[in-house]
Amino acid sequence: MKILIKLLSFGASLGAGALARKGLETAWRKGTGNAPPKDAKNLNNSLPGVLVFALFTALTGAVIEVLTQRAAKKATLKLEK
Repeated sequence: MKILIKLLSFGASLGAGALARKGLETAWRKGTGNAPPKDAKNLNNSLPGVLVFALFTALTGAVIEVLTQRAAKKATLKLEK
């Protein structure tokens, strides 16, 4: 049963990450009027813009990882009872 919860947690994490990435890209487009700076090597993208987008992407990913891990742990504990 733990394998099933780990697989579900992994799937939820991937889905939430993809959804968050789309949300961040949409918010960036609406906020700045430009496409998100995905390529850090592209010198047409400003360095502050690249760094801010990278920071928000990393922060969102970390929050999603923590939330899905905690949800998986709660589900595991609930099943063990």
